[in-house]
Amino acid sequence: MMSAALLVRDSRDDDIPAIARIYAYHVLHGLASFEEEAPSADELARRRSGYLANGYPYLVAERGGRVVGYAYAAAYRPRPAYRFAVENSIYIDQEDRRGGIGSALLPALIERCTARGYRQMIAVIGDSANAASIGLHAKFGFRTVGTLRAIGWKHGRWVDSVLMQRDLGDGGSTTPAGG
Repeated sequence: MMSAALLVRDSRDDDIPAIARIYAYHVLHGLASFEEEAPSADELARRRSGYLANGYPYLVAERGGRVVGYAYAAAYRPRPAYRFAVENSIYIDQEDRRGGIGSALLPALIERCTARGYRQMIAVIGDSANAASIGLHAKFGFRTVGTLRAIGWKHGRWVDSVLMQRDLGDGGSTTPAGG
């Protein structure tokens, strides 16, 4: 579909405008995010800095010098017992959907999180009708572990969240380093 090669790399400060543009579309027009107002580029830069400062990966996909998607991991929940679990987020430029971007970003994110010693990755997918995201996660070994029905109200309707989970490395079969 696309002629230029896709490059997945660590995000940089100068990627923030593209990240903000991509995310704003999903906030304002989609159900993947439950935010209702698009955060500013400064706010997204602050969030990214926090994830990076805590050792989480934050990646972008670039095609022809243009950022066409991004993915990052963050703490699944703040309590210490969850320290080996991460939640992933992936957003693709609306103009570049179906271009293999998610299939490049997600395995790279899984690899980075596994290398950092995380044992579980959780996907919280907005909208049970989001077949593209559910299918992408299933393709890379995630299994559906539950659906929170009508958990969010956005765009004048109730929206589900689908919870999917994937083992990283040894998963729960061994004691983690520092455990």
